Amino acid sequence: MNPRLTLLTASRVLQQIRADRRTVALLLIVPCVLMGLLAWVFQDTPVFDQVGPALLGVFPFVVMFIVTSIATLRERTSGTLERLLAGPLGKADLMFGYAIAFGLVAIIQALVATAFAIYVCDLDVAGPVWVLVVIAVLDAVLGTALGLLASAFAHTEFQAVQFMPAFILPQFLLCGLLVARDRLPDVLSTISDFLPLSYAVDAMSAVASQVEPLGDVGPDLGIIAAWVVAALVLGALTLRRRTD
Repeated sequence: MNPRLTLLTASRVLQQIRADRRTVALLLIVPCVLMGLLAWVFQDTPVFDQVGPALLGVFPFVVMFIVTSIATLRERTSGTLERLLAGPLGKADLMFGYAIAFGLVAIIQALVATAFAIYVCDLDVAGPVWVLVVIAVLDAVLGTALGLLASAFAHTEFQAVQFMPAFILPQFLLCGLLVARDRLPDVLSTISDFLPLSYAVDAMSAVASQVEPLGDVGPDLGIIAAWVVAALVLGALTLRRRTD
């Protein structure tokens, strides 16, 4: 892995994102729209304050998964990836370059979505707002890493979208958002312990309910970060130069 090539890849991806207004709208506007709809649906009830922080991490996670998986696959089907990898660029440079680029986008996305949720939708959290932003960013990067991994197994953009239920829906059902994890059947509770989104929801819930949540949030963030690195490494090992 060459740091210079990794940063060059990140710069190229950022330029592509900047030139694609629809992608920018999807990344920055959609999470805010979803949070706004949620606040509207549950106005004058405590439900939004209960589930809003968790969904503030889930929405960017899903959006980044979709955008990243399709963007990477498009480079492979167009032949761009094959041409890039024919030179000195390595697979790890490509994967981590994408992660850096979308990680920077995730910071902007998390800031915009969090500010919208708190100052427009009146989301009330007990903990520090900056911790909420950090978790949202890491969740978005997790979606990026899993999207890169999923793209390695897809042959078409439609297949990349089809991987979303396999990668995301089980996590959404078992992360504790719908039913508390300690109330799940034993088998499902054990499975949820191995899913990264479970720890994202736990971390967001801790920030929502605790004035000083860092003691509980720290281990959760460590697990999410480990998942990000593992997904990027596995994605680099399985990435193909082109789609047959």
